[in-house]
Amino acid sequence: MSNKLEGLKKHTIVVADTGDFEAIEKFHPRDATTNPSLILKAAKDSRYKHLIEDAIEWAKGRTLHDTFLNAVVHKIFVNFGLEILKVVEGRVSTEVDARLSFDKQASLDLAHTYIAMYEEAGISKDRILIKLASTWEGIEACRVLEKEGIHCNMTLMFNKEQAIAAAEAGATLISPFVGRIMDYQKADEGRDSIPASEDKGVLSVTDIYHYYKKHGYSTEIMGASFRNTDEILALAGCDLLTISPDLLDQLAEATGDVPRMLLEKEAGSKGSEKMHVDENAFRWALNEDPMATLKLSEGIRNFAKDTRTLEQFLLENFPIEQSHGDSKAM
Repeated sequence: MSNKLEGLKKHTIVVADTGDFEAIEKFHPRDATTNPSLILKAAKDSRYKHLIEDAIEWAKGRTLHDTFLNAVVHKIFVNFGLEILKVVEGRVSTEVDARLSFDKQASLDLAHTYIAMYEEAGISKDRILIKLASTWEGIEACRVLEKEGIHCNMTLMFNKEQAIAAAEAGATLISPFVGRIMDYQKADEGRDSIPASEDKGVLSVTDIYHYYKKHGYSTEIMGASFRNTDEILALAGCDLLTISPDLLDQLAEATGDVPRMLLEKEAGSKGSEKMHVDENAFRWALNEDPMATLKLSEGIRNFAKDTRTLEQFLLENFPIEQSHGDSKAM
């Protein structure tokens, strides 16, 4: 009998949610995703010190709109992406600085910088997904990038209106955060555990899946931020699922059949009627959704905090000198 990870792969593309490319190689996922929290953890691992040193050398003498420190951080993100691309056959997601979540133009500038860095290293933009927070400004930046042929992964997604706006902007992929929705639900309802059948994170992705398939959107859905394997298995059949190494381990060690739970043929009857989400509708829907409002802002703050922590770690442990430019954090 095959393990549940192999069973899941029959229905869904499995993506590794980590910056540790040695862990990625172990599980043979098609794609991989990173974020500032994962890069911070990996950057502190002595095995990857050479990637930081390379980023510092790369940034020296370059004329960039960034400060020197920001240029180093951006190159570190790309360096980890380059290593990941050596062990996956598909794509890597590289995240725009969370502090730019409400600045469309600055998000575009950094996305273009990332793509230029990858192309300089010989990697086609087709293998890169630019991760943007699912704010209105992030979605509008996605609209521009997708028209330029730069693929986007809309992250920090917590409600249907965010998903619809992203699809209407032409996003290649969305990452609804299943586990963080369940975290809110547990606190709100005073429950220690919630079965997958009642898990509002699972139910949200299921609803988005049926909506997308019913109305013919090409945007892919990638469930993310899982807390347990029950959530993952309840979404078997979703286009993609990005999973942390510890949960990949649990799936690989478990045996049994994995039935497909999401079926495109059911979308016609289960998908809701089509909605158009403009800026006013988007902002009002977030205002009316305490969970999405809290989790979006919390996610942006935490990713920004981890980026600042990474910057401080670099300043304290590597020779980043003022002579190379202003090393002050954003």
